[in-house]
Amino acid sequence: MKIMNCPLNGPRNISEFVHGGELREMPDPNLCSDGEWADYVFYHENAVAVVKEWWLHAPSSYWFIAERHTASDEILNTYDPSEIFNQRVEFSLPPKESEA
Repeated sequence: MKIMNCPLNGPRNISEFVHGGELREMPDPNLCSDGEWADYVFYHENAVAVVKEWWLHAPSSYWFIAERHTASDEILNTYDPSEIFNQRVEFSLPPKESEA
């Protein structure tokens, strides 16, 4: 049985987790092109390396970050996102055509 350490709930069976994708720098959604945004959302490096990824502990709905080696699938470290992020990203809606 594979175990992952959840920063909130401790060691848990891997079946309790959902992979959320690679952690990458987000382009400014208000300034980037549609192509740049699509690249950010849909494409990733898929390299053999240690990568930072988003993971969800499904029973508690807790999102956290894990460092995992993609070749061995070994989970090297897990931690709360507050260790990296210190502010919330707010998204604004574009103005409606009638308001432009």
